[in-house]
Amino acid sequence: MTREQELLSLLAQFKELGIDKQIDYNKFYLYSLITHSTAIEGSTVTEIENQLLFDEGISAKGRSMAELLMNLDLKAAYEQSIDFAKSHSDITVAMLKKLSSIVLKNTGTTYQTALGEFSSANGELRLLNVTAGAGGYSYMNYSKVPTKLAEFCESINQRRKILSKANVIECYKLSFDAHFDLVTIHPWADGNGRMSRLLMNQLQFEFEIIPTNINKERKAEYIEALIATRENDNIELFRNFMFDEHIHNLEQTIRNYQGSIENEGIEFRSDVGINVGINVGINVGINEQRALELIRINSRITAKEVAGALSVSLRQGERIMATLKEKGLIRRIGSNKSGHWEVVLFF
Repeated sequence: MTREQELLSLLAQFKELGIDKQIDYNKFYLYSLITHSTAIEGSTVTEIENQLLFDEGISAKGRSMAELLMNLDLKAAYEQSIDFAKSHSDITVAMLKKLSSIVLKNTGTTYQTALGEFSSANGELRLLNVTAGAGGYSYMNYSKVPTKLAEFCESINQRRKILSKANVIECYKLSFDAHFDLVTIHPWADGNGRMSRLLMNQLQFEFEIIPTNINKERKAEYIEALIATRENDNIELFRNFMFDEHIHNLEQTIRNYQGSIENEGIEFRSDVGINVGINVGINVGINEQRALELIRINSRITAKEVAGALSVSLRQGERIMATLKEKGLIRRIGSNKSGHWEVVLFF
């Protein structure tokens, strides 16, 4: 079975199971896209912490302001990007500059060059040359960027307009190609990786196909695929990596969904990591894992607040808390009214 055939088979299974119809799947999946994209750039904020940050305005302890702002800015950029996707807006230089200005709104830098001042926080194209790390690959000269970016937009739009949503594989290929080409042009002094993944996902949202999430744990392989594609001038190398990544994520999502039905009989949980307690023989479900992290962040959290954060009913929230207590993972210190929770074991 080819990669394309395997992907189509998994997409059919995904649709048949109705995973994307589950409560808040789209929200949690979006939060995962954001978390992994910023993690690739150095953020240590977790998906649960982002959920609390985005939904409740609660900042996790131990995270820098720069990390929190990076995630908030990317969330705002995704919201704008999804609006563009829904309206089938053409990809233009102006659009990309606007999205870049949102991505770097609070973390961008003002640069002084011989050609004048420019700010990455305003989405302005770079007026300096950049390399991939110290002594690394040199991206195209800044003077070529405006023309190359305009040509890139024209090419993407031409392919967009002749593609049918029914041709799922070609839709994915276009989105992967757009990612690779944009990061190769490297239009900005900062934020090119986040912008390239954002544009890839925007095209996928427009085609109404499941967006590709590049897992932070695969950062090294991801960068290697970009380098190999560039050095060999062979886009198939990057496409193959992206197809493999997408297939792996779909397989894992389907397994998690099926496991949640068999083990707990409640709706789909969008995170990953079913057997987080495998080393000590404790099987902890996804919602239980999320609840543990919520309690770690806020020891005075209530079952109602846990239920709200997990988008489950109050009864399910109470059941999750009770299960954690029964498994010896949490314990109550003090009274129900004025006491707090303590995490006994956290993975």
